[in-house]
Amino acid sequence: MVRNLRELYKYRALLWSLTLRELKARYRGSVLGFLWTFLNPTLLMVTYALVFGVFMKSPIKNYVFFLFVGLLPWTFFSNSVGMGASAISDRRDLLTKVRFPPQVLPATVILTNLCNYLLSMPLMFALGIYFGMFPSWHIVAYPIILAIQILFTLALVYFVSAVNVAFRDLQHILTNILTFWFFVTPVLYSSATIPARFREAMMLVNPMAAVMTSYQAVFYDHHLPAAGSLALVGVESVVLLWLASLVFNHRREDFAELV
Repeated sequence: MVRNLRELYKYRALLWSLTLRELKARYRGSVLGFLWTFLNPTLLMVTYALVFGVFMKSPIKNYVFFLFVGLLPWTFFSNSVGMGASAISDRRDLLTKVRFPPQVLPATVILTNLCNYLLSMPLMFALGIYFGMFPSWHIVAYPIILAIQILFTLALVYFVSAVNVAFRDLQHILTNILTFWFFVTPVLYSSATIPARFREAMMLVNPMAAVMTSYQAVFYDHHLPAAGSLALVGVESVVLLWLASLVFNHRREDFAELV
């Protein structure tokens, strides 16, 4: 784990260069270009807000803003994991080069999606101001929540990208897993609606549930997140990153041959 993190820092210039290239290539040739960074989450929010806020009449006050608070970080997470699965298997052109560091590729996917996520944050703040939900001092907890989410996402992407090189079906299976994961995570609904006997268990087995409720606590409820749940996700993320690094380092010598 330490080796991978140290090498990411060593090759930080390469990581940033690949990220910029991905950001430019993502919307190349489109009429609206980089505006899709704002349009994609907005259109997704409108769809869910229409279904759950109008047709199904969610009782949550200022539901559109509540939805946006969870939808932005979830999109960052799901896009990173979904695209990260093929981060190694789709880059034969780079892996066959002498001494190319493969651990940079999964990190590039995460950093690219992180840039899109952060660029969408002003839209969330503007929406909050529109609904009268102004940021409070509790926003100081935001960097901690984001850092834990990045750590968890990095661990998961390292693992799935290494496994997908030999088992290409994984990237297709992940699409269904992420869909199921989305609906069992409190993004469209409040965790308070979950029966108490299941709520604690969900926080233990679903790290993203604790992450989502932490964002909602800071931006929607205006209080500090539950420190215990967030600390548990942090510990789980470190352990998962350690295990994922073992798998990644064990298979990295075979990447160029298998892709």
